[in-house]
Amino acid sequence: MFNFLFSKTLQWHIVPEYQGTKTADLLKDFNEVYNFEGEYIEGKVFKICLDNKHYYLKKYARFKRLLPRFISFSKVKMEWKNLLWFKKIGVPAARVVAYGEERKGIVVQRGVLITEELENCFDLVHIANKKPELLKQKKWLSQVSHQLAEITQKLHAHHFAHNDLKWRNIMVDTHSESPQLYLIDCPAGMKWYKPFLAYRIIKDLACLDKRAKYELSRTQRLAFYKDYAQCEKLDKQHKKQIRNILKFFHERE
Repeated sequence: MFNFLFSKTLQWHIVPEYQGTKTADLLKDFNEVYNFEGEYIEGKVFKICLDNKHYYLKKYARFKRLLPRFISFSKVKMEWKNLLWFKKIGVPAARVVAYGEERKGIVVQRGVLITEELENCFDLVHIANKKPELLKQKKWLSQVSHQLAEITQKLHAHHFAHNDLKWRNIMVDTHSESPQLYLIDCPAGMKWYKPFLAYRIIKDLACLDKRAKYELSRTQRLAFYKDYAQCEKLDKQHKKQIRNILKFFHERE
């Protein structure tokens, strides 16, 4: 009766676009993939090379604390579900190649997520620190700001909050005259409904503005908000939302 509490289960998927390829052959065994070694990036993230192409391998080991391990969706599952859902609704994000997890009963033991490398892309924090001249180019910055406003608005229109929408989780192709944005690292994102959605929306926008206030002018930040809110003139509700955004991290920094 209680065998399910101790039995091991494994789910391992390679996305249809990769099935039948040499890369898929190299990824067919979950245990082998989990033990892959590559260039260490941070945390449990490694850069690996398969069939002359680079990928990011993210490993998840079981939680140290007991309680979080019994949630219905593990961190790794939340991330792959979100990235796959982004693709479905047309939000550019890191492309998923393979994903899966090993459970013992209802406890997640190990998890794996593999995504394609976003070539020529850097996160906005890296750009601000290492390539600040890009933020001074009005046309380039305007395109980035507009795309980011569209992406954020689309997520929120679907009642989805990223919950960690910081500059380090936004990748930009810097080798193009028309920069393309991609979202990465979203294990905490999920759908919310009233009365909780409004708070989560404020948090997302405040996370974006947390770094923007040091890099961009007030006019540029306001232009982003108007683009996001799809308005030319601010009304009382907009102004109230902006005040909430500005004070969100005020006592936490």
